[in-house]
Amino acid sequence: MNDALKKQAYDETARDWRKSASDHVAYALLVYTALQIFVTVDALKAGSSTILPYFALVVLVGGIIPACRWFEKRWVGLSDEAGHDPGLAGDFKRDMVMLWGLAIGLPFLLTGCFKLVSTVA
Repeated sequence: MNDALKKQAYDETARDWRKSASDHVAYALLVYTALQIFVTVDALKAGSSTILPYFALVVLVGGIIPACRWFEKRWVGLSDEAGHDPGLAGDFKRDMVMLWGLAIGLPFLLTGCFKLVSTVA
């Protein structure tokens, strides 16, 4: 098999970090949104009479989307060769763990902070 065919076969079977990063960001945003709504509604049902839980929802738009785009930007700008480089697996895994930690942890952290502030105030 000549080099061009080997490269094409490799490219078709190797993981594309660019597409995978975009997929992770999209799913993380969905999970974050669902969790943020769930915990905010739960805070409202618990008797929070302030506007702070609604502010938590605004943080979703103002903060999480640019943060997720930052994670994605690093990966979508890769060249075709780097986009399939198995040597980037460790960096990719680290970035995706941070992304998912942010997507899952931030709704609880924000709502907890807002609950704390509303009980103190």
